Amino acid sequence: MSETTVSESKINESEHPQTYTLAIAIEFLGTNYHGWQRQREVLGVQEALETAIGKVANEPVEVIAAGRTDASVHASNMIAHFTTRAYRPTQNWLRGVNSLLPDDIALRWVQPMPDDFHARFGAIARRYRYITLNQPQRPAILNHQVTHIYEPLDLAAMQLAAADIVGIHDFSSYRAAACQSNQPVRTVSHANLFAHGQFIVFDIQADGFLHHMVRNLMGTLYAIGRHELAPEEFLSILNKKDRTIAPPTASGDGLYFINAYYPEHFQQLLPKAPLTPIWLNLPD
Repeated sequence: MSETTVSESKINESEHPQTYTLAIAIEFLGTNYHGWQRQREVLGVQEALETAIGKVANEPVEVIAAGRTDASVHASNMIAHFTTRAYRPTQNWLRGVNSLLPDDIALRWVQPMPDDFHARFGAIARRYRYITLNQPQRPAILNHQVTHIYEPLDLAAMQLAAADIVGIHDFSSYRAAACQSNQPVRTVSHANLFAHGQFIVFDIQADGFLHHMVRNLMGTLYAIGRHELAPEEFLSILNKKDRTIAPPTASGDGLYFINAYYPEHFQQLLPKAPLTPIWLNLPD
């Protein structure tokens, strides 16, 4: 499909391609879902979306996301796509689908794309933020939206370790036993750890992530922040490529998928939206 065909103003009922490819951005709270992926016996975010979109399209659809989140993990800007033979104006897709979705899932935008756009295989980078509330009192309003650590954490020590995450590494020590990736090497472009009031934010971007990788990294950072490990022990664990020697996996409650990035000819077509949870005003 040419770029002129992608423009919504060029699409009408009498002159249209056989199928349309639509990119979407999804915001969801993962607390009530068993992760992104459609599953037989439990509800995933993908199933809820496909049901709602299918009703608006009046045909079955498959929604393919840039990443697959675990149970209880959230997203503020998950990029996905679907193809359909149904033409609807963008606002009709947005309003129609949102009216059918549960309260904890919402589309942020809908954008027609070229036929060769693929949200998962076309992504060149993905980005997550892990939010920790570090204070003695447990949260109520933010329950399940952050990970609560009641004892003080040594942020400076955690930052020393986080600096060693950047680069090309074999992350075998930080992948789940059930990880299905055929190789454990990932390139991390940034791994920033900083305080924002009582929140500690871990912002990490890479070309891809292994199963539980961010949560496992966070588990080790917590151990360092509690002085159970020294900052230099992060690299020692990484280099041993052995998951059994690393600290436990951190909770999924504080983890947010916040964006996926694509080659420039696709990226310039995608709408820009704030990447953070609405209650946490951080720079993108």
